[in-house]
Amino acid sequence: MRNRRRWLALGTLFSALAVMSTHVVGQDATSSVVEPGAKVQKLAGGMKFLEGPAWLPSKKTLIFSDIPNSKLMQWNATDGLSVFRESAASNGNILDLEGRLVTCQHAARNLVRTEADGQVIVLADKWDGKRFNSPNDVAVRSDGTLWFTDPPWGRTGPAEITGNWVYKLDPQTGHVTPVIQDLAMPNGIAFSPDESRLYVADTGGHPALALPEFRNLRGSVRCYAIDPQGKLGKVLFQIEQGSDGMRVDVQGNLYTTTGGKVHVYNADGKALEAIDVPENPANVCFGGDDLKTLFITATTSLYSVRVRHPGAKPRGAKW
Repeated sequence: MRNRRRWLALGTLFSALAVMSTHVVGQDATSSVVEPGAKVQKLAGGMKFLEGPAWLPSKKTLIFSDIPNSKLMQWNATDGLSVFRESAASNGNILDLEGRLVTCQHAARNLVRTEADGQVIVLADKWDGKRFNSPNDVAVRSDGTLWFTDPPWGRTGPAEITGNWVYKLDPQTGHVTPVIQDLAMPNGIAFSPDESRLYVADTGGHPALALPEFRNLRGSVRCYAIDPQGKLGKVLFQIEQGSDGMRVDVQGNLYTTTGGKVHVYNADGKALEAIDVPENPANVCFGGDDLKTLFITATTSLYSVRVRHPGAKPRGAKW
């Protein structure tokens, strides 16, 4: 119940802070990433706190999380909104290279995968024998490894790992490796289209949840170099603004979510524009037949807007 109240309180706060308009700022119509004349549209509402949109091309359906309600929801243009299945306070969702749904679950403190027949299997729930905090968001690399963030936002029970880290999971072996251990609250995560870069959002310090050495850190997005073997390198640059969930398009543009807007940066971290949303966005993904519909999960409602560039599929994706 305490965790449920936390999400309800966050949803109320984010809704109050959101900028209540639906126009694009910072770019004229000829250079905007948004299609000419396109507006942010509300597709569904009345939920609690939305996260983790993932597009299923084979079903032309969007899957996303309603965290406090512990449900995975689904939406499509034909049938509208309905429940996909129950979850353990799921957050981030993506498709793996085979097109199977991979989900971060707060309450169960694990990563799970939904098989083609609907069976749900646990991919990982521990590192070094210790339970994760509350896996938040996840990205897949062309070698099939899953890279995920593990802040304590949705943790139920005491901490077993002394840090909020980013991990790499090999689903074939179940081996989990910490890859980043110096962030306050790692959140959204995304690879560049060519996988030469990894973007990781850090929502910054938190007086109750962050370790003392991180409590004064501001929110940011770091860009790390990655070599062809998947080894993480140096920080190439840092965007001095935090984000929740993130995605990239085929041009390498990064779409982040914070402060009532979807903020768009180019591949080198230069701000391009911001898309206002009626409620505070928590995550985005690309969908539709051409992957040019940007779906936005924003507090209690689902929105979309048409954009110029398709979303980037993971390298090696078979869907």
